[in-house]
Amino acid sequence: MRLLLTAPLLMGLTLPGHAAAPIEGVTFTHHDWTLACDNTRTCRAAGYQADDNGGDPVSILLTRAGGPDQPVQAELMLGQYDDNTATRRLSLQINGTSLGPMQFDAADGTATFSAKQLAALLASLARNSRIELIGDDGARWTVSDQGASAVLLKMDAFQGRLGTPGALMRKGTLAESSVPPALPMPVVRLGKPVATRPADTALAASPALRAALAAVTSADDCEALGPGGSLSPGEEPEALTVQRLSADKLLVSLSCWRAAYNTGDGYWVINDRAPYQPRLVTTAAVGDEVRTIQEAHKGRGLGDCWYSTTWGWTGTQFVRTADSSTGLCRLVSAGGAWEMPTLVTKVQE
Repeated sequence: MRLLLTAPLLMGLTLPGHAAAPIEGVTFTHHDWTLACDNTRTCRAAGYQADDNGGDPVSILLTRAGGPDQPVQAELMLGQYDDNTATRRLSLQINGTSLGPMQFDAADGTATFSAKQLAALLASLARNSRIELIGDDGARWTVSDQGASAVLLKMDAFQGRLGTPGALMRKGTLAESSVPPALPMPVVRLGKPVATRPADTALAASPALRAALAAVTSADDCEALGPGGSLSPGEEPEALTVQRLSADKLLVSLSCWRAAYNTGDGYWVINDRAPYQPRLVTTAAVGDEVRTIQEAHKGRGLGDCWYSTTWGWTGTQFVRTADSSTGLCRLVSAGGAWEMPTLVTKVQE
């Protein structure tokens, strides 16, 4: 799944000082590794156990901020679905060579790498390697190297590090100062809250409003509106919710669809009187706080991977304020192992 900060979404965002123009975040997955880079040039790469032959769930997350001379930070998580309480100490082994004990939190099943361990890990990811975590109780976890070099090459390219001494995959002699700087987090200022009026909520029963929503929304995206907004004989329509956004704009929402393990609500911005001229925000939301709308969906029923998006009302329109996933679906943790955004902003009330 690729989540991008596209040009129409930049409206309503401001950058501190004299910052460079916003960039798009990217995602990239190859075999057992996945990458998410956000609009500040921070990148996060996650590797997992091999997917084709099972193995105990485990994941490593590498995080690197944009800009010259930035270090790589690494953390590890053992699978959380099984009881790992027998493991009290955890050691790292690469290609049969022990690199000593890790700083391991047995209660959380998480660990961090020493500088020596991290250097050995990064070097191993550039070639075929066997990366193992060994517990003092004999338990073993193996992190796949498949896809790592392609993902880290993509990270270097996104951050403009190719050919520099700090590149992870293609080092060179280009000056480290040639690496583009990190970008500041854009600021989204929310419009002031406005109280909903009795006349607004009364619009929820308006056939004309429902027809207007149906006219701008595909029935495939919002089943509740039906073809052309019509309903089958005897079928009760899904209830509309109407809330005020500003002096002349309202937010209308409707439960649009239900799937095996996800649901989607539709949200439209309308004029507070006819002609309503609805503007669709999304048909995949799960809730709102009027000035913010949230999307959150499981990648599969087990709930070990999620995708989320947040929208914010600027006073004139909704813009995306966050896009993120939790990494691959590999049974590492309920709710996902990591937060891997492609769009980050600072939301101000």
